[in-house]
Amino acid sequence: MALGTQALLAVLPILLAGVLLVGFRVPAKWAMPAVYVSAVAVAVGAWQMEWVRVWAASIQGLFLTFDLLFIIFGALLLLKTLENSGGVAAIRRSFHTISDDRRVQIILLGWLFGSFIEGASGFGTPAAVCAPLMVAMGFPAAAAVMIGMMIQSTAVTFGAVGTPVLVGVQGGVGGELFEAQMALAGIEMREFLRLVTARAVVLHGIAGTLMPTFMVMMTTRFFGRNKSWSEGLSILPFALFGGLAFTVPYTLTGVLLGPEFPSLLGAPVGLVAVTFAAKRGWLVPKDTWEFPSAEAWPTEWVSGLEVGTVEGTEKRRVSTWEAWAPYLLLAVLLVLSRLPQLPVGDWLRWVRLPWENILGTGISATTTPLYLPGFILVVVVGLTFFMHRMSGGALMKAISESSRVLVGAGFVLVFTVPMVRVYINSDMNGAGFLSMPVAMADWVATNVGQVWPMFAGVTGALGAFIAGSNTVSNLMFSAFQYGVAERLMISGVLIVALQAVGAAAGNMIAIHNVVAASATVGLLGREGATLRKTILPTIYYLCVIGALGLLAVNVLGAGDPLLGSGNPLSGP
Repeated sequence: MALGTQALLAVLPILLAGVLLVGFRVPAKWAMPAVYVSAVAVAVGAWQMEWVRVWAASIQGLFLTFDLLFIIFGALLLLKTLENSGGVAAIRRSFHTISDDRRVQIILLGWLFGSFIEGASGFGTPAAVCAPLMVAMGFPAAAAVMIGMMIQSTAVTFGAVGTPVLVGVQGGVGGELFEAQMALAGIEMREFLRLVTARAVVLHGIAGTLMPTFMVMMTTRFFGRNKSWSEGLSILPFALFGGLAFTVPYTLTGVLLGPEFPSLLGAPVGLVAVTFAAKRGWLVPKDTWEFPSAEAWPTEWVSGLEVGTVEGTEKRRVSTWEAWAPYLLLAVLLVLSRLPQLPVGDWLRWVRLPWENILGTGISATTTPLYLPGFILVVVVGLTFFMHRMSGGALMKAISESSRVLVGAGFVLVFTVPMVRVYINSDMNGAGFLSMPVAMADWVATNVGQVWPMFAGVTGALGAFIAGSNTVSNLMFSAFQYGVAERLMISGVLIVALQAVGAAAGNMIAIHNVVAASATVGLLGREGATLRKTILPTIYYLCVIGALGLLAVNVLGAGDPLLGSGNPLSGP
């Protein structure tokens, strides 16, 4: 079968998802089962994948589904606990001491706090934590999901203390041939990853600086009283300052320290600087922007989980410090559990639930429930119960409310994540084809030639769209990307960096990420509306990094240490 035909067949389930979710606005709970069936049909019919391997891949997907649902449940439970303790009301009060302007709140809570949570834990946690918190502060649920998805962009390549690079890129390019090339060039894998990081942070730093501006403008355009882009643009000086306050330390950290800390350190530095400026009114417009009154919100904006003016079921008034303490505690515990220099992560990973060689296929799955952010969230809930001196009834109410929301998300993800694993595990097949994702990318590479830097990021985004993970996209495509660069005699380090940055942009439109984010605010069934919005910043991001890639290769002459051409540190 010709490569073009393979690519067309492989992309059909993805096109079906787009048509159903975005075109016909079919809820994900109906669309994703159909997409899963279509992916299985292509895998079995065209790729001649054995049924036992399909089932094994699906079981592997269910392991990942459990991980995602645990994170969603933990994030929901923390929010509901704070609602019922009076903590959410105190958090809302605290933002009034900084700024009542929703545009400022988006930059502080979405862009900066969310990026810090991404740097600490990754894997969709920022949307799961920030989206329900924004809803609790009075944001429409649909706006909170959109912003929550946009958080998962610049910070993502170095989320979970650098996992997409340390695990994704390293695991994706590793192999005997690549190791031999590195030995010949006299560099180690750590140095290669540092070079990829140095280029990726510059690409992100340029493209990401405008992301808070995009967040604000899209909110005022789609959820404002006047449906105005200009109301968001009016805060441009402050939004640019918010962008630079993160991307400057982020870029410097990546170049100087490596992949573990750009998001983890850049975001809190930015948060301190922007909070200081906002309290003093620096660069902030004189007008204050607010959503329309809640009574005027269209039904598609709301989920029924929006918090009213009540301060929870507890009589005790929670102080601002006590209200924010659980999130501060969450951040600290996430960092402690993710730093490789500390033994905490090893202790938590000691509890493993593996299924090796599922159904005799060689496919394996494992979950480490205590290491998941969901477990950290549950621990924080337990500590909050005592810190806020809650009653048992209030905690049980929080558990009940969180569990009800979880049921709808579980049904959708049970089909979405296994579909992803069928795609990825289609590399072993009776037809002798490449895996379905690689077949799509290979066809693109064959047909675009020297302008590949423009499309390298798009391939990374495609992987993230399918898998919902920058790490998985890098695992799937890093070796392919480096191979294309070798064939075209251009910088493989740069192309792998474009892959990692594009995969981060693709997280904004990843299907099961939007399902997960929607679930945390009770907005299941409207995923297509969110995707139609977040495709805009995704296109922006891919166009910017593509243009930078072409500039680096064709004008700056970016070299590659493994190819022995140019300065290893030249180019972005």
